[in-house]
Parts: sequence; structure tokens; C-alpha cells
Amino acid sequence: MDLEQLNDIAIQMVAHGKGILAADESTGTIKKRFDTIGLTSTEDSRRDWREMLFRTQPAMNEHISGVILYDETLRQKAADGTPLAKLISDAGAVPGIKVDMGAKDLAGAPGEKITEGLDGLRDRLNEYHELGARFAKWRAVIEMGREGDDSMPSPYCVDVNMHALARYAALCQEAGIVPIVEPEVLMDGDHSIERCYEVTEYGLKKLYEELYAQGVQLEGTILKPNMIVPGKKCPDQASVEDVADLTVQCLANCVPSAVPGIAFLSGGQSDEDATAHLNAMNAAYDLPWALTFSYGRALQAAPLKAWKGKDVAAGQKAFNHRARMNGLASIGEWTPELEKQG
Repeated sequence: MDLEQLNDIAIQMVAHGKGILAADESTGTIKKRFDTIGLTSTEDSRRDWREMLFRTQPAMNEHISGVILYDETLRQKAADGTPLAKLISDAGAVPGIKVDMGAKDLAGAPGEKITEGLDGLRDRLNEYHELGARFAKWRAVIEMGREGDDSMPSPYCVDVNMHALARYAALCQEAGIVPIVEPEVLMDGDHSIERCYEVTEYGLKKLYEELYAQGVQLEGTILKPNMIVPGKKCPDQASVEDVADLTVQCLANCVPSAVPGIAFLSGGQSDEDATAHLNAMNAAYDLPWALTFSYGRALQAAPLKAWKGKDVAAGQKAFNHRARMNGLASIGEWTPELEKQG
């Protein structure tokens, strides 16, 4: 493991004014997205969609630092024969790869999940490195019970998921790949923002215990957490300022300053909410790590609706706008008025 090289990649992934495009939807998930625009999901249509995004300028050059790919996409070539990973690297961004096999039911814990994919991971990571991937992503899923029910998540669920995240991270670094560690506390349900804080803090502290125990070098990692938000069904929705304040407080209590950057997931927030929350954090605080985005739907929903499977210019215009808005938010320079310019 070359820690200096890993650190260089991690720093590039959270470069000033840039963030990460999560384009790692499984074949099943992207079919659901395509169903919303009446487009049949085929290998070619999936390639066309992603190629359209990766060729978008100035978004890719100015606001995207890395792209998380699905296994199929990392192996695909554009219509002109150029590997899609090369389109990304030619734009100055880092190609990455999703390596987990999804969340499955956790034995002995009804309603809770464990992310699988450790078996054979060492060999897969070596192959992905040869294919051009320089970072990877693994998502742990932590679900809460109804408000007032503190039995979920169980300590057992949190412990095994954080242990798996650390095992994955150690294997990534061995292969010369920067691990994104993603412990997502879901925003489904009716829990309060205070409960989200409590569970997220517990999970992050356990995560960094495991990373330390397993010899993971934090300088060669990126954290991809949820923001501290109330559940979607909570009657008391928080202000932008409250989300920013509690999220920064939680991170400050849990995340070592050796971590180069934190790239938030959007977690089902609306496009504008995800941007506004990120902006508020960067505008109000001087932080030891770069704070940026690693968004999927919050970057892709508008371009997909505009593209409709055929209108490349409209799709790229929408992607340029969302990438620019989030790029500005990553340096605290976004305003609601700028949204209207899209």
C-alpha cells in the first residue's frame, strides 16, 4: 500500500468546488428510473445515458471530481469505442466502482440489514484496479424504528456493518484503491432529528473504532455519511440551519481530522434541499475536512427527465446546472436565486 498515493487520490476526490457523481445504480434500479421516462433498459440505453453524463461539459471538468460506476459500466465502451472509464479520467475526474453486493436480511435481527460482498473481494478489487478504478464504495444500511422505539438499530446491527466496512476498506487500500466508507442512516420513517443525530453519532464512533482496529489509514479514505435530518414522515421538519448545525456538530464529535474529506449522500432529499444543506455547512463553518457531495438522484433526476432517452442537449443542460449548483454549495457560494438560472 502506498499511503501517499492513496492520499493524493482522496484529496483529488474532494477537490475545491467539485464532488462525486454516484452513477452506480444496479441494473434493477436503473430500470425503475428508465420506467419513469418510458425508456426500455438495455445495455445500450444504459451506456447511452451514462455516456451522455460523462461527456457533459463544463460539468465534468469543473464540478465532478470522481464517478462511482457499476460493474457493467466500468467494462463498457462509448459508442465510438472509448472506454467509459477513460471518458471520466480524460475529463480530469477519478473513476470509481461500487463493490458491495447489496443489503440482505441480518440473521437474528428481524427488520435489519447487513451488506454482503466480502467473499472474493480481494480478487475483484485487483481486477477493478486493472480496469482503471482508483476508488471504491461500500454502503452499509442502518434503519431506525418508529419514533419512540429505540430497539432499532440494534448494537448488533451497527457493529457487524461497521466491522464489514472496515474489512472492505482494508482490502481496498491493499489493492491501491481509496475506500469510500458509507454508513447510511436512512431517512425513511417518522424519527426526529435528535434521534437521527443519536444513531448517526453511535454508528460513526463505532466505524472509526473498527477502522483503527483493522489498520486502515484514514488519510487514504473518504467518508460518505447521511446528513442529520428528521425522517420523511416526521411532523417536525427541520430548518436548513438546524440540519447544517447538527450535522457539523455530529461530524466534529466523531470524524478524525486525518480524513481528507466528507462527501455526503443525498439520501432521498430533494435536489434543492441537498444543495442548500451542503451550502449552509460550508458557508458557516471552518472545518478540518473538505465537505462536498456524492449524489446520485440529486444530480441525475433532472437530467434524466430532460433527456427522455433522446434529447442529449437538454439532458446535458440539466446536468450542467445541477453539477454547478452543488459545486458552488461545496464552497459555500450557492444561493436560491442561482437555482432559477437553470
